[in-house]
Amino acid sequence: MIEKIKQQLAEQGYIATDDIATVVFLADQLEKPLLAEGPAGVGKTELAKMWAKVTGRQLIRLQCYEGLDESKALYEWEYAKQMLYTQLLRDKLGSILSDTMTLREAADKLGTEESVFFSQRFLLPRPLLQALMSEQPVVLLIDEIDRADAEFEAFLLEILSEFQVSIPELGTVSAKAKPTVFLTSNNTRELSEALKRRCLYTFVDYPSQEAELAIVRMRVPQLREKLAEDAVRFVQSLRQLDLKKLPSVSETIDWARALVMLNADSLDQNTLTSTLTVLVKHESDAQKARRALIEGGRPNPGDRPRRQNPPYGGRGFNN
Repeated sequence: MIEKIKQQLAEQGYIATDDIATVVFLADQLEKPLLAEGPAGVGKTELAKMWAKVTGRQLIRLQCYEGLDESKALYEWEYAKQMLYTQLLRDKLGSILSDTMTLREAADKLGTEESVFFSQRFLLPRPLLQALMSEQPVVLLIDEIDRADAEFEAFLLEILSEFQVSIPELGTVSAKAKPTVFLTSNNTRELSEALKRRCLYTFVDYPSQEAELAIVRMRVPQLREKLAEDAVRFVQSLRQLDLKKLPSVSETIDWARALVMLNADSLDQNTLTSTLTVLVKHESDAQKARRALIEGGRPNPGDRPRRQNPPYGGRGFNN
């Protein structure tokens, strides 16, 4: 089954390790959210997108950011639409309240019709509620949860554990079909133990040289084989440097495409120097990389760089 999932993901353009394929399978079968942590640009978001394609499900994405609250993630009331209905139904309201003698009687009678104005017709679902209200199971991607505030993270707990949410005006809304939930984190802050308990976990690291070469071959088939090998080897060597931001897999793919666009035949000094900023995005990093090139830091085709320890102190399942 794990090999089948790896094959299905590969058919969609995603190279998965055994660990990733296993945890995706378990998350789907156990109906548990999956938390994928790791450096930016290593394929965490892409995993959710490709799984949606594999399963044929709609992808619903919630992009997290500082200040995100439930009104932006869950639902909003369309107050303008409510006011329009109130204007259109003014005459009807007048006839309904015509036999009341006091304001209290009118308010009580109007209260019996309150559900007309606080119903789903005036509810504007945001990603979380869209996923719960969908008639068909969907893939819900809660992207970069570490960018959201701790309060929002706490708000998610009911949804992640019970697949339901409480709306004051409507009561509890439970999922019609349980979504497959992916959460991603770049480890910019530590997530709560309460959230982690509700999720299965995987750490998506920078790929090995062989895996990254397979990714480049799949995503940029126009790049000549020898040049692809040298390019991947060079990126792997850059990750051995003490850079502020290590090159991501997505930047490797961008660089490979740039080499194709430039009709590059080899990684000569001029090509490396002129395209270096496709890989590194800080001037201090570019200076370190150029210094390494001058000092002989360019990898030889026969060399294989040692495995890069993951940033953030090598966090894994137990951290």
